[in-house]
Amino acid sequence: MKNIRNFCIIAHIDHGKSTLADRLLDETSTVTKREAQAQLLDSMDLERERGITIKSHAIQMEYTYKGEDYILNLIDTPGHVDFSYEVSRSIAACEGALLVVDAAQSIQAQTISNLYLALENDLEIIPVLNKVDLPSANPEEVTDDIVDLLGCDSEEVIPASAKTGIGIVEILAAVIERIPAPKGNPDEPLQALIFDSVYNPFRGVETYFRVLNGSIRKNQQIKFVATSKTYGADEVGTLKLTQAPKQEIKTGDVGYLITGIKDAREVKVGDTITDAKTPTQRAIEGFEDVKPMVFAGIYPVDTEDYEELRASMEKLQLNDASLVFEPESSAALGFGFRCGFLGMLHLEIIQERLEREFDMTVITTVPNVSYHAFIHKYPDDIILVNNPSDLPDPSSMNRVEEPFIKASIITKSDFVGPVMSLCIEKRGTITNQTYLTPERVELSFDMPLAEIVFDFYDRLKTVSKGYASFDYTPIGMRPSNLVKVDVLLNGQEVDALSALLHKDNAYDIGKKMCEKLRQLIPRQQFDIPIQAAIGAKIISRETVKALRKDVTAKCYGGDISRKRKLLEKQKKGKKRMRAVGNVEIPQEAFMAVLKLND
Repeated sequence: MKNIRNFCIIAHIDHGKSTLADRLLDETSTVTKREAQAQLLDSMDLERERGITIKSHAIQMEYTYKGEDYILNLIDTPGHVDFSYEVSRSIAACEGALLVVDAAQSIQAQTISNLYLALENDLEIIPVLNKVDLPSANPEEVTDDIVDLLGCDSEEVIPASAKTGIGIVEILAAVIERIPAPKGNPDEPLQALIFDSVYNPFRGVETYFRVLNGSIRKNQQIKFVATSKTYGADEVGTLKLTQAPKQEIKTGDVGYLITGIKDAREVKVGDTITDAKTPTQRAIEGFEDVKPMVFAGIYPVDTEDYEELRASMEKLQLNDASLVFEPESSAALGFGFRCGFLGMLHLEIIQERLEREFDMTVITTVPNVSYHAFIHKYPDDIILVNNPSDLPDPSSMNRVEEPFIKASIITKSDFVGPVMSLCIEKRGTITNQTYLTPERVELSFDMPLAEIVFDFYDRLKTVSKGYASFDYTPIGMRPSNLVKVDVLLNGQEVDALSALLHKDNAYDIGKKMCEKLRQLIPRQQFDIPIQAAIGAKIISRETVKALRKDVTAKCYGGDISRKRKLLEKQKKGKKRMRAVGNVEIPQEAFMAVLKLND
C-alpha cells in the first residue's frame, strides 16, 4: 500500500489538463506509440471538439522511481461548473491534487472553487505552472499569484509545458514524494467509494471505485449502501488503457467492478460499496443524489417521433445518470418530455448528443429552474413547480421561493463597473469584493439561479471583453416576488412560451417578448395580435399585420364604387378568417425568448 499514489488534476477549462494527462501517460509508458492520441482520456467526439472533459475518467500508471516500483492512479475530473458534484467525489477518492494554472491566463474562478474542494478534503496540493513555453506566458507574476493563493514557497511551483514535455519528470517525482500513501485498514469490513460509472451495452454498468478499508474479491457478494441492493461481483480489476481483470483489489487501490446491472440509476456516484455478509457500520460521508438545477421541455419536431425520442432518451440516461426526464404534453408542441439538467452546458450537450448519436431533431423550450410554492390553506406543504403551468392560482398562494446561488466572478479591475451593473440588473446583491492582485478582482454575488439560466454567461463575456471567469454554488431557496407571464397569440395561450418572472422585470420582459415574436412570426391573411398577460391583465401588445391581396388590381378606371364594393367584400372575408385563424410558430420563436437583449 505504501507504493500507491492516488491523485487528480484540477484546473480551469482550457488550462491544459487533458494534455498534461497525455504526457504523464507517455512518460510512464502506459500507452504505446501506436495507441497514443491527443486528449486520450476524453473518449467522446464532443469532448475532443469542444476541448472540454464531460465525463471523469481513471487510469492506472506504473512508474519506477529511485529503484522502487510505484502505482499511480490518476482520477481525471470534469472541468466545468455543472459537474461539480462529480468533481467532489473524484477528489474524495484521492490523497493529492495537481493544481494546474495557465502561465498566460493566471488563476481563474473555477481553479479557486475546485481548490477549496480539495483543501476541504485535506488533499496535498502540488502547484503546476503550465504553458511556460508560450510567448504570452508571464511565469514570474503568475507564480506570485499561486504563492499568494496557496501560501507555499515559490520553489514548490513546478514550471511545465504539457505540449513540449517540460517538467513532466519533476511532476511525477513530486507526486511520489509529496503525496501521502493511502491510509486504511485491510482487516476491516469492505468500504469502497463509487466515484464514477459508465454504461457498457454488452456488460451493463461498470462501476469505478476506490477501496478505503478491506478488499474486494471476484465473485464476492457486495451491497450498495444507498440503494440497499445486493449483487455478485462478476469481475473486478484495475483500469489501464483497457481493463485488466484481477482476483482482488486491496485497500487504497482504485478499480472497476462489473455486476451485470442494466439500469444506470441503481449505481449512484458517491455511494458506498460494502460486503453483503459483514457490512461496514458507517457509510462514506458526502453522498447526495444529484439534483437537476435547470429544467426544459424537449419535444420532437414531428409528433410521430415521440416513441423514438423516448428510446433515445433512455439510452442517453444509461450513460448519464444525472439526466432526469418525465413525459409531458403541451397544447402548442404536442407530446414531449420535461427534462432536468445540471446546468446550461449539460442541456447543450444532451441536445447535441440526441442529434448526433440518435439523429433526433428536437425543439427545446425556454429553460427554467425549479420553484417552491406555498398556498394559504396548507402553509407547510411545498408544491414543486418545474413548469410555469404548474403554478397554483395567485389568489390562493402564500409565497413562492426560488433557488439562489453564490456567484464568484474573477475579472480585470478595469471591468468591475460593467460586471457589477450586469449582476445588479440580474437581481444580484454583492457580498464581497477582493483584490487578488492590483489587476485582478474577485467579486462575490448572491443571485437567483433563474437569472443566470438565460444569457448571463454570454453577456458577462461581452462586458468584460472575454476576461471574466465565472463559477457558482447553490445556497438554497429564498422567498421571491414572482409572477407568471403568459403569451397569447390570436387570443390563445401558448404554454410553451410562458415564464415565471420577477414582478419588477415582468413588464419589460413581456414587452420585449412581444416585439421579438412580431419580427419572427410570418404574416398571414389576417391580423395576429400578440399579447403578454399576467393573469387576466394584458401588459403588452403587438400586432402582426395581415397580408392583403390586391383585389382591386383588375379594376382599371371606371367608378370608385366598384372598387369600394370589392374592398368591402374582402373585409367581410377577413373577419371570418380572423375567427378561425390558426398561427404557425417557427422554431426560432421558442429560442428567441432566450436572447431578448440581442
